[in-house]
Amino acid sequence: MSSIEVKTFDNPDESNTSFNNAKMDIVKIGDQRVMRLTLQPGWKWSQDIKPTVGTDSCKAKHLGVIVSGAVCAKHDDGTELTYKAGDAYSIDPGHDGWVVGNEPAVVYEFHGKWGE
Repeated sequence: MSSIEVKTFDNPDESNTSFNNAKMDIVKIGDQRVMRLTLQPGWKWSQDIKPTVGTDSCKAKHLGVIVSGAVCAKHDDGTELTYKAGDAYSIDPGHDGWVVGNEPAVVYEFHGKWGE
């Protein structure tokens, strides 16, 4: 039997504000986990997440879409790209990332864990 399931980020299954400069809202839908991340200006993985997870760089793969703001990701191999509102992205493990500019970045991610 098929089904239709709809959830709203206005009432997420989980919400996490334990990381500096970031809020993570999660809905579990269709046996998947979708995250909305709101990253404030000044957010940087190596400053705000690294102390919690204890790795030199982010070891998660990310697949998502950015709907506002801009984020720069720098891979351990030196590759560096900035993605902005309207861009879809895939980032392999082994990177740092930070908000670019003075506008919060809002992203939706469909793969991987974030700061966990």
